[in-house]
Amino acid sequence: MKELYSTPGCRVERVTRSSSAGAVLVVRPESKSARCPSCKVRSETPHSTYVRRPAALPSAGHAVQLHLHVRRFSCRNKTCTRRTFAEHLPRLLAPRARRTHRLATAQRAVGMTAGAEAGARLLAPLAMSTSPDTLLRLMHSAPLPPRIQPRVLGVDDWALRKGRTYGTILVDLEAHRVVDLLSDRSAPTVAAWLREHPGVELIARDRSTEYARAASLGAPGAQQVADRWHLLLNGRQMVERWLTGNHARLRALPEVTSAEDSPVRRHVSFPRTRAESRAGEESRARRTAAYEAVRRLHLAGEPLLKISRTLGLARATVRKYAHAETFPERAVRLPGPSILDPFVAYLAQRQSAGCENALALWREIRVKGFGGTSRQVHRWLQTRRTAPARSTPRTRRGHDSIPKAPRRVESLPSPKQLAWLCVQSRSALTSTEAATLTRIEQDEEAARVAALTRRFGDLVRERGVSHGAEPVSSCAAFEQWLGEARTCGVRAVESFAQGLEQDGDAVRAALTTPWSNAQSEGQITKLKLLKRQMYGRASFDLLRRRALLAA
Repeated sequence: MKELYSTPGCRVERVTRSSSAGAVLVVRPESKSARCPSCKVRSETPHSTYVRRPAALPSAGHAVQLHLHVRRFSCRNKTCTRRTFAEHLPRLLAPRARRTHRLATAQRAVGMTAGAEAGARLLAPLAMSTSPDTLLRLMHSAPLPPRIQPRVLGVDDWALRKGRTYGTILVDLEAHRVVDLLSDRSAPTVAAWLREHPGVELIARDRSTEYARAASLGAPGAQQVADRWHLLLNGRQMVERWLTGNHARLRALPEVTSAEDSPVRRHVSFPRTRAESRAGEESRARRTAAYEAVRRLHLAGEPLLKISRTLGLARATVRKYAHAETFPERAVRLPGPSILDPFVAYLAQRQSAGCENALALWREIRVKGFGGTSRQVHRWLQTRRTAPARSTPRTRRGHDSIPKAPRRVESLPSPKQLAWLCVQSRSALTSTEAATLTRIEQDEEAARVAALTRRFGDLVRERGVSHGAEPVSSCAAFEQWLGEARTCGVRAVESFAQGLEQDGDAVRAALTTPWSNAQSEGQITKLKLLKRQMYGRASFDLLRRRALLAA
């Protein structure tokens, strides 16, 4: 039994069955003496015996409980303050513990993997039952791994409570593991950590000025590398801001047809009801009033953050309105593909021949394979009638009984969608997307912005691990792009180029070194999983322990 079930420092005398515990092991210590915890003098004089009943690891699917006969010894040292003491079994269990070290380690491992609530439910059928609170105590008592001194460090922020509380994650990019979690993302906190951990030679970060300042204060000799993904993101955000302010002008440009355009597809939606039209007009009036208020305060010199708090608008909305020369109308969407599209040409032919009976038209196209209801044919026909339907009441047979078809507006994707097309390579676009991009490039300024944005994106992507462009050529191309962007005459592009120039060393390092902060984003994804396992209510200390021990 001793070989099958280890009890370090003790011997198993017998095994009995118990209805409540499953199996009971009667255990006695093997040593004949014990050392006094106060004076450290060994004693061989027994005083008394008592029984401890700690839980142990299960065996064959059954819970196991130890009946441990612990002896008390008399201390013979006359100068010692103790008269008696109990013998300790540090290899088996801790003083006053209700479970052995092996059982506590197993339960802690389950808690670290699945969380306290889920871990407690999982341990019950494994014959290691415990409460979620006990699992939390075991998890909090878990020793942290030894600290390592990273040479290449990735720094990024993560949300403990999104939009409210943020922390900092530090990743060893060479060892692919989390080094530490910090409770905030301020420059003093990160700089203090860097001073306590000398030896960092390279720091990969996003474009945050806080992290740039922290790296300069805490590790002035380390090389800073801007993350390439964030460079591409900043480029897309720049072109999106410009498109937001000029979307109305671009929408007036003529369309460019593509090979994917379907000649029978509907280009206008079905007419809206009066209530829907009234609600849309009221919504536009509210947005227009907010736009005018933002422009008025912005021109008066108010900061965007103060405008956001004064008007109760999101900062992104305030920024969009502040940089828009005209009111940014919502993008007009084309109707999506419909099962009626293949029959539109036939319906138009029959309607021009004089047939305005929707049910009759529906029966005809149903024979041809249409699987929809007659309601779709009614809605298609209602704006094309030459006279009111026979079912229209006499009181409503006036001049406005036939609803007017919605005016066809030249649709254009939203600024966010257009910005995504501008940062893509031409070879990656479909014919419809290429036609949309060609349409907006009819505007000279838009063509300039799109060309510079595309060149910047290609320049950053060329330095990726899969491409491996020459560092010297990348730097030369970036300097050339920077010179053109600073003098292009577009304020948004010039401001973006000025920001890149201020962070020039880190940006150039991103184009000449293979390091990137993408690995930190993957570690943040794992951190989110741990946080959601604890229903988003984990304390920072517990979350930090789980992240470090999982690494």
